[in-house]
Parts: sequence; C-alpha cells; structure tokens
Amino acid sequence: MSLIEMDAVPAPAAPIDMLEHVFDTNGWAFERSGDEEISTSVVGSWAAYELRALWREEDRVLQLIARAELQAPDELRSAAYEALGLINEQLWMGHFELWSADGTIIFRHATLLDAAEGQASPDLTLGQAEVLVDAAVEEFDRFFPVFQLVLFADTAPAAAMVAALLETVGEA
Repeated sequence: MSLIEMDAVPAPAAPIDMLEHVFDTNGWAFERSGDEEISTSVVGSWAAYELRALWREEDRVLQLIARAELQAPDELRSAAYEALGLINEQLWMGHFELWSADGTIIFRHATLLDAAEGQASPDLTLGQAEVLVDAAVEEFDRFFPVFQLVLFADTAPAAAMVAALLETVGEA
C-alpha cells in the first residue's frame, strides 16, 4: 500500500486531511468527524480492522487506533494480558492493550507532531501517514494468530508466540 510511487506526492497537510488522502487513494470508505477524527475499515491478512485516528490540536498528538472483532472473555483476561506483555516487548512503534470495559484488544500508537517555524499548526507528511497506517495493520496481522491461539485454542501465551511467529522456509 505505498502511495510514494504516485506521480504527484501531496504536500504535507493537516493530520486528518493527510489521512483522508491516504484512505481515499487506497479506495477505503471513510467517515470523518471534522478536523479531529477519521475512521475507515481495512482488510488485513487475518481480519478486517477498524482504523480510527484522533487529532488533539492542543497537545499536537495524533493517535491511531486499530481494532478487530477480537475480545478476551473475563476468564481469559489473565492470559490475554500475558500475551500483550510478550507482544509489546517485540514492538518498536505502538502497543497493544485490552479495553477493560469489554475486553476488546486494540493496537494504539500516538505521534507527537511539531509545527514548522512560523506555522500555526503541524502537518503530517504522506510518508508519516503511510507509516502510521502500515504499522497498525502490519502489527495486528503479525500478532493476530497469537491472540487467536490464546483466546480460542487454549494455548499458553509463550507457546502461542512461538507457534504464531514461526517462519517457514521453502515450499511444501
């Protein structure tokens, strides 16, 4: 999903505007709530992910949240938290968490944006927007099997990590 190959790379823009450009160029239907929020749905390798971006102008923070239909029931919350800890150790950007209200597993990443000198508000570049979106989808795809094994196959989190992240070599 690289837009860099396009003939005309857009100039940096307000964070939600740039994400709208990325979503639109990829053909993803999106819903926008003013200059503060935008959401879309992206089909990954394992599931459809809802992506929601929230812009806080006063803090100059752009937060991207990815969510799948993946919930940890009360009796598996302990195992889910253990899996989250093991997974988060592997991440360079963002983190997974479990919403306490309903057990939904989400990926969250926040980016602090600073305005250029003489500029009133910060802009987001096309490259930054792509990195944020790609990281959310790729990390969820990478670790979705771990969550499936822990939540649906009664696999211990450490064993699920080994099984899900095993890379095969060659062809069968």
